[in-house]
Amino acid sequence: MQRAFFALIRLLLIPVILFALFLLFFTVFEYRPKEETELFSSLAADTLSTGVSYSSLVWNIGYAGLGENMDFFYDGGENVRDTKENVIRNVDAISRFLSSNDTVNFILLQEVDQSSKRSYYINQLHFFDSLLSDHDGFLGINYQVGFVPVPVHDPLGKVKSGIATFSAKPPLKVTRYSFDANYPWPKRLFMLKRCFLVTTFPVINGKELNVINIHNSAYDDGTLRANQLTLLNEYALDQYTKGNYILFGGDWNQSPDTFKPEYNQPFDTINLSYLPSGFLRDWRRIFCDTIPTNRRIKTPYTRGVTTTTVIDYFIVSPNITVLQVNPQELNFKNSDHQPLIIRFTLNE
Repeated sequence: MQRAFFALIRLLLIPVILFALFLLFFTVFEYRPKEETELFSSLAADTLSTGVSYSSLVWNIGYAGLGENMDFFYDGGENVRDTKENVIRNVDAISRFLSSNDTVNFILLQEVDQSSKRSYYINQLHFFDSLLSDHDGFLGINYQVGFVPVPVHDPLGKVKSGIATFSAKPPLKVTRYSFDANYPWPKRLFMLKRCFLVTTFPVINGKELNVINIHNSAYDDGTLRANQLTLLNEYALDQYTKGNYILFGGDWNQSPDTFKPEYNQPFDTINLSYLPSGFLRDWRRIFCDTIPTNRRIKTPYTRGVTTTTVIDYFIVSPNITVLQVNPQELNFKNSDHQPLIIRFTLNE
């Protein structure tokens, strides 16, 4: 009996030991980005002019895996990943759209996969970088995990992804700034390590333009987003007091505080969150009330049935004048987000 008891104990300890080793491995190899990482610097940057029209595009491409046919388990759906054929089709469609807008000066993309099981290890950064041959591309990694173990029945697996900025003008420098992870161990081992990516250009008047690509937190109680906004606010005001120009673009995972939906589609009020009105209070939020930029992915997309919202937009400092706002209606065919393009000038 005693021998059988100890044999049972050893048998029960095996999964505990294996799980402990699993956590130890991912703790040792955890992605730990620095608070500030310079990704690029140059002495041959293009100098921008005041009073000249420039353009910028923002689009969360959903790693080409969240097209109109998809639901997603994180949002209450059932699917973990789309088929390889559909991912390739989405990459091709996204590429065609980017090619048709290759005259845009600053292209800001979110959820660009570099090597992920969910997108069949297609190096999307390399693909788009080759496609946009007149642009320089830079990736700020915000999700790098060797194995995401959820859902248990079909794990998400390896993820290496980030926010990508493509610039038609050679920048002065590109810097990745980390947000606080703020998740306790061991959860943080498998979660995003979010950041904002600043691409800096000299301006003819001796100032600088900071083009800031962001993708703020979604699946939290609001604490992470609040902390991220605090850091963004501090950075932006510090730059603005120096006389510099700041253009934010990205997926805020919060609607603009002045947003009132005027489109003929159901408005997504689940976990509805607005940007605090005190955040960069006198800075302009650049968006469109009449075309949504994001749809809920609990079910495949059906126009007029699926709930939608606006969480992808620009914020510009008071020394920037926005000339034009061009929302792009793509019917969420190849991503759960839709692009937005603006034209702007830097004031004297």
